[in-house]
Amino acid sequence: MDRVRIAAHAKANLFLRVLAREASGYHAIETLFTLLDLADELEIERTARGIALEVEGADTGPTEDNLAYRAAALMLEATGEPFGVRMRLTKRIPAQAGLGGGSSDAAATLHAVNALAGQAVPRNEVLQYAARLGSDVPFLASGAPFALGWGRGERLFRLPAPPAMPALLLVPPTGVSTADAYGELDAARRDQRRGAVLLDPDAFTAWGGIGRLGGNDFEPVVFGRYPELKAAFERLADTGPLTVRLSGSGSALIAIYRNDDSRTAAAQRLAGGNFRLALTKTRQEPAPGPEPL
Repeated sequence: MDRVRIAAHAKANLFLRVLAREASGYHAIETLFTLLDLADELEIERTARGIALEVEGADTGPTEDNLAYRAAALMLEATGEPFGVRMRLTKRIPAQAGLGGGSSDAAATLHAVNALAGQAVPRNEVLQYAARLGSDVPFLASGAPFALGWGRGERLFRLPAPPAMPALLLVPPTGVSTADAYGELDAARRDQRRGAVLLDPDAFTAWGGIGRLGGNDFEPVVFGRYPELKAAFERLADTGPLTVRLSGSGSALIAIYRNDDSRTAAAQRLAGGNFRLALTKTRQEPAPGPEPL
């Protein structure tokens, strides 16, 4: 196998609790991940040596800082670097939106390079490399469509996914810096203590229960800084979704609906603003792996 293609799916957080900041400087989290149909596309082919990355559809910054590039470097090192790769990444997931675009690109790259290497690296080790790249990467590398995550997101409990449902994304023209969001959350909490939470397994079996699980700890601080995002959240909530959330640290909002007609009606009501609207679905099936070209 000399050339493969793989979809790098977006994720959303259906609830998110940010816990203590650890000695490492990272925060522990508790979250519920769902995989979305919205995806970047990555094509990777073997070359004699080195790593080349071409990105279409978005400016992702310096090449060597790109998570897909870093993932390729990790996997080539793990396989003894017997070859190089040329990568073509087509971006469809908005950046700095809390949808895991860069993390998903990294997860897809790990699996694609490993496929080109004849699956030389065992799956459990691939997930260890994923954890080194970021908090969302292990979930996206797992292929699971639905899972609880905690720690830095590297500890996952796979759950049976509820039925795939129509979803509507509202993405503002500007992103939210994850580092800034964490900093503001820390500042807002200096004199607060976290309350207890009980997660009932039955709550994860249907969308009604999922919608009642709770919110996203980033919502108060992000909405405080971006009042236009809070107003959009309120308009979205008024369209009758099963649940509506800020995903991750933002800036994207996600609403999930009972059927396509409800989502279409919501999109029509919200059209015309400065937010980008994207129609997608939650996934009930695992993410597919690399396919040969």
